[in-house]
Amino acid sequence: MQLPASSSDAQSLPRKHTRDHRVDALRGAALLMMLADHVPDNLINRITIRNFGFADAAEIFVMLAGYASYLAYGRLIDREGWSSGIRRILSRCAKLYLYQTAMTLVFVWTVRHWRHYEPVPEYILEPQLAHGYGWLWRILTFDALPSYLNILPLYIVLLALFPLIYAVLKKSVWLLLGGSAAIWAVANIDPRITIPNWLDPNGWYLNPFGWQFLYILGVLGAVWASRHHGDLPARTWAKVLCGGYLIGAFVLCFPYEYWHLGGLRLFPAPPNNGKSTLAVWRLFDIMSIFYLVQSSSLLRRFSADKLGQVLALLGRNSLEVFSFGTVLDLLGRLILGSFGTSLGLQIIINVLGLILTFALAVPLDRSRQKAKAARAKATLQAATVRPG
Repeated sequence: MQLPASSSDAQSLPRKHTRDHRVDALRGAALLMMLADHVPDNLINRITIRNFGFADAAEIFVMLAGYASYLAYGRLIDREGWSSGIRRILSRCAKLYLYQTAMTLVFVWTVRHWRHYEPVPEYILEPQLAHGYGWLWRILTFDALPSYLNILPLYIVLLALFPLIYAVLKKSVWLLLGGSAAIWAVANIDPRITIPNWLDPNGWYLNPFGWQFLYILGVLGAVWASRHHGDLPARTWAKVLCGGYLIGAFVLCFPYEYWHLGGLRLFPAPPNNGKSTLAVWRLFDIMSIFYLVQSSSLLRRFSADKLGQVLALLGRNSLEVFSFGTVLDLLGRLILGSFGTSLGLQIIINVLGLILTFALAVPLDRSRQKAKAARAKATLQAATVRPG
């Protein structure tokens, strides 16, 4: 999966004269990884994060969603009141819903028409969506979530719950953390506790009862960082612990067989089926990555440099970039599934995908920055006007 609230809504935590771009840059990196990962036959996805640890780009998005939600909506509630905050949240949820519905309709329409000219691999379209239109109301009510189109609905649910989450947070941080952890634990003990999915007997692929914990950890991370000028406190022992965990995950998860290397695993890696409920090894993986990024002054500086800003450009426009990338991924799957996976064809698809992605993001970002500057100018002019 918008995904997390865009940084146009969620301003990074203040530091006297510099802005922290790490969240946008990390989100941008996740967007690029998803662009590669969602085309199974793409060789590029052999070098994305999912090959070197337990977590993947989805975990990055959801944790950043919680982080950005606090910055965008928690502070808005404090500044302007609950009614203003809830209106803003409902508006964002409506926008996410429209993008999700549009992507799903484009998805089904494209595959149905492609079938008239070339065979379509079975994994690209669930059989229930292949004929008729009886499924439409299920799509509109999130009773049916097709493959590769399951992260925006998760985010809509979590964002819609943010007022409740924030109300509990105002009462007690420990009550929020403990309650969320308990719900996550129950979902892992009994994965049948989920939201039904007409297309999958196992329910929503990203189980909200499990994934809400990661979202809330992102919220609490933003609260913690806000007390330290936007950084998570750098502790040597914590960095060593997180780094050691990620090294262990790398040793266990590296695709030795693909690279024809002798295995270095001392014992088998945990099963991959822990993604639906957000298994504990995946949770620790993404928490370690997030802590190391948000406690690093070096990465703060990197995110403000040229390469970091290339990634942040995507992250600042994440909903549009993600939605466009999802459509590009569908086309990539169809092309490679129909015409083969030759190296030349993969190079063309990846290069075009990057060019088109940035061709969308650059004008979007310029427009966003102009609108932001215009609002700032209007605010300044209003502040300087004195009644006659």
